[in-house]
Amino acid sequence: MTYGCIVSMKTQPGSRDEVVSILLSAADGLREAGCDLYVVGLSHDDDVTIWVTEVWQTKEHHDASLELPEAKAAISKAMPMLKGGFTKQELSVAGGLGL
Repeated sequence: MTYGCIVSMKTQPGSRDEVVSILLSAADGLREAGCDLYVVGLSHDDDVTIWVTEVWQTKEHHDASLELPEAKAAISKAMPMLKGGFTKQELSVAGGLGL
C-alpha cells in the first residue's frame, strides 16, 4: 500500500486564491519525487479553507519532498497567509480511480 494524507488549512480572509496558486505552482516536480496524486480543493462552506489530498509511493517520499527547495520556498511564501486551523489525516491507500 502507498502513503496518503489529507490536509485542511485555513487562510487569512482574502488570501485563499493566492495560497491555492502557490500550492499548485509547487506541484511541478512532485511526480519525480514519488507523488502519485496531488489535488488542491476549495471548501464550499467558506472562503478560507483549502484541502490538499496527496498520495505518495511511501511516507519517506513524502517526507523527503518537504526538503525540496521548491517546497520550502512555497511553504515560506504561503505561511504568512495562513491562520492555523491545520488538520492532517494520514492513511494507507489501498487503490482507487486515478492511481
